[in-house]
Amino acid sequence: MKSENFMKTIKGFQADELLEYYVYVKIARFVKDKNDRDTLLKIAGEEQKHYEIWKQYTKCDVKPNMFIVYWYVILARILGYTFIIKKMENSLTEFKGMFGEKLERELAVQIPDIKILLQDEMEHESELIDMIDEEKLKYAGSMVLGLNDALVEFTGSLAGWTFAMQSNRLISLAGLITGIAATLSMASSEYLSVKHEEGKNPIKSSLYTGAAYLLTVVILILPYLLLPDNRFVTALLIMLAAVIIIIAAFNYYISVAKSISFKKKFLEMSLISLSVAAASFVIGLLVKKFLGIEV
Repeated sequence: MKSENFMKTIKGFQADELLEYYVYVKIARFVKDKNDRDTLLKIAGEEQKHYEIWKQYTKCDVKPNMFIVYWYVILARILGYTFIIKKMENSLTEFKGMFGEKLERELAVQIPDIKILLQDEMEHESELIDMIDEEKLKYAGSMVLGLNDALVEFTGSLAGWTFAMQSNRLISLAGLITGIAATLSMASSEYLSVKHEEGKNPIKSSLYTGAAYLLTVVILILPYLLLPDNRFVTALLIMLAAVIIIIAAFNYYISVAKSISFKKKFLEMSLISLSVAAASFVIGLLVKKFLGIEV
């Protein structure tokens, strides 16, 4: 005899499988790459099989939350479908893992062989997901290059200028000029670097690098642009907070999309960026004091 809680749980699993089915099908509609589109439809087929397996025991149909379906689809258009697919799979795996051994024992009693069957299905599904080769992730290295360089170089520059100039208007001016010039320089360097590599488009690589650099520059300069001229210390603190947020957000994206460790990359980038900022901060202060430069 199946308990009410048990039935509610497996109906939840059943609804999750149907939700994933709809997400994969809808994402596949706007994916241009034929191989990726076919892979997504295969994964959707796997999800539909999962749904039917649960239906054998619930003896009923369930409806997915279509708001969540469309939310995932919108995010897939913005952040890329690889990220959303892996995030969705990770979230549902964590959700199922929350029920622990008690549910597993009840499943084994109520639904013989279901654990082995679903494990085989999940392994097959994971293999299919790994086959997806989204263009955005091909150029993740270019984005990392632009982001890393902007965070390290530009954070240090802004920190140094903060106490050397002590004027948000002057810091913003110097930052914009330097940032735009550095963006063009980074994009050009990436183009020349990738030009002779196979499998990458040098123009796209340079655009990804330049866009990542310029976006980072704009975000870091904003506090200096928006705050009063004499609030340079506040602008510096906000800028450093923005650095941490950017590092966390980007590394979270990469860690999910490429299945790598978030903590290690986050700590590494944060330590480097903040160390350079601290050193530049001190250098700016010393330059102002010992060279007698007044702005």
